[in-house]
Amino acid sequence: MTRTETNKYFTLLSLYLAQSIPMSFFSTVVPVIMRMENYSLESIGYLQLIKLPWIIKFLWAPLVDKSCHSSGQYRKWILLSEGFYALVILSIGFLNLETNFTTIIAMMVIAFTASATHDIATDAFAILILKEKERSLGNSMQSAGNFLGTLVGSGVLLVIYHYYGWQYLLFALAGFVLLAIIPVMLYPAKEKRQPDRLLKKISMLEFIWFFKQKRIGVHLLLLFLFYSGLIGILTMIKPYMVDLGYDMKEIGFISGIFGTACGAIMTIPAGIMIRKIGLSKAVWIFPTINLLAAAYFLGLTYTNHSLYLIYIGVGLLWTAYAMSSVFVYTLAMKIVRKGREGTDFTIQIVITHLSSLIIAVLSGKVADAVTYRGLFAMEALLGLFIFIVIPIIFKNNFYNRYADSR
Repeated sequence: MTRTETNKYFTLLSLYLAQSIPMSFFSTVVPVIMRMENYSLESIGYLQLIKLPWIIKFLWAPLVDKSCHSSGQYRKWILLSEGFYALVILSIGFLNLETNFTTIIAMMVIAFTASATHDIATDAFAILILKEKERSLGNSMQSAGNFLGTLVGSGVLLVIYHYYGWQYLLFALAGFVLLAIIPVMLYPAKEKRQPDRLLKKISMLEFIWFFKQKRIGVHLLLLFLFYSGLIGILTMIKPYMVDLGYDMKEIGFISGIFGTACGAIMTIPAGIMIRKIGLSKAVWIFPTINLLAAAYFLGLTYTNHSLYLIYIGVGLLWTAYAMSSVFVYTLAMKIVRKGREGTDFTIQIVITHLSSLIIAVLSGKVADAVTYRGLFAMEALLGLFIFIVIPIIFKNNFYNRYADSR
């Protein structure tokens, strides 16, 4: 690996860490803090509204693309949005969670809007600076940043809150965000994209034209289904462990620390594998790992649930999810139109978010109706179904028209 590549990967890792740690804190730790402060479950439920900007961010992604023709201009968006993100986090630190709850929720939505904008610009920035052969490892950095951010944001920060309280925690969080964007400030962003005359043609409704591309529907179906055999298990794994008799401390370590760490570690082998064998072969391997994870949990329901079996299952589950994430990000980077990198990548990732949301919501109903064993069986069937889609999507060399000449 050259020094230039190392610089790229480290820059991307820091950028995704900068957005993922605060996100993880607000979406997973704040509900715990609120419950500890005796907030109602209804109030905690309202907290989910902060995620809305990440679902609708495709609406303003064309604006980001239209204003940029180089990685340097995307960097400006990154620095502005992340600086504003840090300022909002800092401001929240001056508010009291008990007396300013509504204001804090509103400011969290604003912060997540800035974070979503940062993500649009960062994804486009990554597409421009990474050559096609570098994208798999580049996306390993993206996935690793997300998993490490979850590990820190949902674990370490809760400990800091316990010792130092709300205000100092938010101040430290804002400081970390600013610290994490230093590498991108130092990165020599010189990569160019399209001539200005083409960029002026970008419309704010650009996302509509993405869906009008020939045979794009099957590709979107692949994205929609790719995580489907895992998300239901990921959603129900903690309730499942509760019903098995594990306490909160054990669940937090096994799933929140051990599982997430497995995911972060396995992003690198996933990137190396994709780089070595290519997307057309990797597309068969990662769904196979996903299917094995679902089948393992189905088989687990027929055992005595020994602790080591739980560890194996959780490790396999997070490994499968992490490796699939690297593949999905790499594939999505390939299916972008020139000059519309931020818009097209955002649309594809939002589709995976919507799919995950639907399956996550339904998983509880399914588990209630047919027990965990039935849920795990249905997840395994979804994992099998994707093998029907794969030959269709790769038929007639669909992805060749998106070949990167760099």
